[in-house]
Amino acid sequence: MNVRILIVDDDFETLRMIGLMLQHQGYEIIAANSGEQALALANAEQPDLIILDIMMPGMDGYVVARQLRASPQTEDIPIMMFTAKTQVDDKIAGYNAGADDYLTKPVHPAELIAHIKALLSRTTHRTETVTKGAEKGTLIGVIASKGGLGASSLTLNLAVSIAKKSRLEVIAAELRPGCGSWAVELGFNQPTGLKNVLLSQPFEINHVLLERELVRTTFGPQLLLASSGLQEVDSCHKAENVYKLMQVLPEMADVVLVDIGAPLLPNINKVIEACDEVIVVMEPFPSCMESTHVLLKDLEELGVGKSILLHLIVVNRVRADMQLTLTQIQDQLKTKVLQMIPPAPEVAFFSAQKHIPLVELQPEGFLTQQFEHLADIFLERLAK
Repeated sequence: MNVRILIVDDDFETLRMIGLMLQHQGYEIIAANSGEQALALANAEQPDLIILDIMMPGMDGYVVARQLRASPQTEDIPIMMFTAKTQVDDKIAGYNAGADDYLTKPVHPAELIAHIKALLSRTTHRTETVTKGAEKGTLIGVIASKGGLGASSLTLNLAVSIAKKSRLEVIAAELRPGCGSWAVELGFNQPTGLKNVLLSQPFEINHVLLERELVRTTFGPQLLLASSGLQEVDSCHKAENVYKLMQVLPEMADVVLVDIGAPLLPNINKVIEACDEVIVVMEPFPSCMESTHVLLKDLEELGVGKSILLHLIVVNRVRADMQLTLTQIQDQLKTKVLQMIPPAPEVAFFSAQKHIPLVELQPEGFLTQQFEHLADIFLERLAK
């Protein structure tokens, strides 16, 4: 079996009894009788599981767990807290410190073995998932100089089009706390995915957490949804969580499209730098041209257009005789327009009524064809 378990307890009799019990099951045992010794052995031996007592002199189990989770060398080692502290508050404190499981003394040996096997099984599944996603997918950020320019709609419908035209795993994520729109448009109740991620501890943001929060759909991509509630806005200030989310999502899919919207997130530079490609969305009107020009200059300083691919897409959602032409936009912004999305207010209205993406309403329609053409452009490059 060759599974190594680190047992941490200041009571030598407990160490001996648990050690013998696990050895009879074929596990290799490492023992520590203090928090300091546990940290040293965890770093040196890299055990497959840590069974951790809480009540120890000096450094208690809560402190040990937090330090294990704070270190890149030990942050992924599963921790089972095994203690005589039975109160609900104790258990909550244990989980908040980073425990994966919490078991109270005394316990029947069969129950202890069952918990260990279950925890090791979950960890094996998690490791296999990470291994499959070791080669990261492409992360595409969608941004606009201000809200209301169609970045959210473009992100969702491009994700659907890429998923339908390929066999790739696709994730679309709203990165706009308190400003989510997809849940309302698609008829999902209580969209708490992004909120739950941003309210977690950074070390908790992993494949297991995101798999729980992603919403599977019948039209292709998995979705990470943001609510439109004001109470979620404060969570966007957890910049470390946002950055960790941007690191983990590409490990879980071939293509990840992130709706950044207006550049209001803290440490927006870190969000942009995590992207492989950036789509800038604009409308064909003079005021939007000016604000987009400023945004492009700012993005250029972050490497967009150089190490990070840049795409400019014009979304025209209003039928109007007076608007900037494609030539005018490209000449003034000194940037090639990848695609122009035509106005389709009727499609938008009826797709909202049916709670489906725009491209699903009229599969053979002109608007859908435009998104499919855009998807082909991205898929052709991704295939190289």
